[in-house]
Amino acid sequence: MESDLGVEIHWFDELESTQAYLIEALKAEILKAPVCVGVSLQTQGKGSRGNEWIGERGNLFISLAINRSQLPNDLKLESSSIYFAFIMKEVLTNLGSQVWLKWPNDFYLDQQKMGGVITNLVGDCLVCGIGLNLAHAPVDFSKIDIRITSQELTNSYVTELKKFPSWKQIFSKYKLEFNRSKSFTTHADETIFRLEDAVLLEDGSLECNGQRIFSLR
Repeated sequence: MESDLGVEIHWFDELESTQAYLIEALKAEILKAPVCVGVSLQTQGKGSRGNEWIGERGNLFISLAINRSQLPNDLKLESSSIYFAFIMKEVLTNLGSQVWLKWPNDFYLDQQKMGGVITNLVGDCLVCGIGLNLAHAPVDFSKIDIRITSQELTNSYVTELKKFPSWKQIFSKYKLEFNRSKSFTTHADETIFRLEDAVLLEDGSLECNGQRIFSLR
């Protein structure tokens, strides 16, 4: 099927990884951006820093490829994780969820992680993978606080994306909730940084202990 943005949405029953599948399909020119790949069950998903993202049927597993020329002119590559994640956060908020975005790309409910975003550059395409616990969550993780199916959420997200708000618009809202991240830590180059010591910069990066940390993952 095709969204209002002109994004073809390809839905599968099962894949090892939507991100891996989409990247290989783009390289082989089987698929072309803008395009979205979704799956009912992902068996070998990856989270940040190469961690496994455990998949259960009913959760959200999607990857999108967008031509960089379609993205806002003021969106830097380093800001893309926050950009795509915050748009999803706004979709969920408008549906009644209390979800918030921990720097730079993790979806949280209260103090527990519910999902995340990974971005990769493939040629002239930005590939964004999103995983969210909609129906099931592992121990110590959370699941969404509203009722919605993965395909319904995918359609809503792609529809919201077609507005392509500027980075300035997204950042002006994101920086207001950044303080919620202050009680957490983040990793960069195998070093753990406390976010309570961090200053959020205009491109979404952090200045922490004299070091600049970028949000791209």
